[in-house]
Amino acid sequence: DPQEMQLLSFPTPPPPTPASQYPPPWPPSTPARFGPYTTDHNSEGPSLDLQLSISVKKPLKLRQVLRSYNNNNNNNFVDHHVMKKMDSSCTDALKWQAAEQIRLAAMERAYAERVMELTRREMELAQSEFMRARSLWERAREEVERAENMKRQRSANSSTCMEITCLSCSQKFRPN
Repeated sequence: DPQEMQLLSFPTPPPPTPASQYPPPWPPSTPARFGPYTTDHNSEGPSLDLQLSISVKKPLKLRQVLRSYNNNNNNNFVDHHVMKKMDSSCTDALKWQAAEQIRLAAMERAYAERVMELTRREMELAQSEFMRARSLWERAREEVERAENMKRQRSANSSTCMEITCLSCSQKFRPN
């Protein structure tokens, strides 16, 4: 029955064209969001929200499905030639699916490597900023110490030289 065959047939992937034989360029030319959050600095890349999409499933064996259908319905509507053709199309579909999974895995690996590189750069930048802040803090602390030393020296020098003159009686007083 053609209608039954149509229900049992699995879609075959389209034949590869020169453009579809290779994965699309990475990163995509159009901006894409890879998660709920994206980075704001330099629009350099997506956030670290990685979602891997590799799944390992046991493929359906078309031959077993058709045999069980034939056994349950007690009719032999699928001959050997059709079975062989379906097996080859199923094999082609599995090959296409495997190639697609490999392509996706390669894209995800490239993405993960890019994220690791960006993270490494950000860590280096943070370390250099921390070192710069530490040196600024050290210089400021040295300046404060110098100012306190100068203040102590000036107050010690000025106390020995300082004289207070009373405006009403013009008497001079020296602090002790």
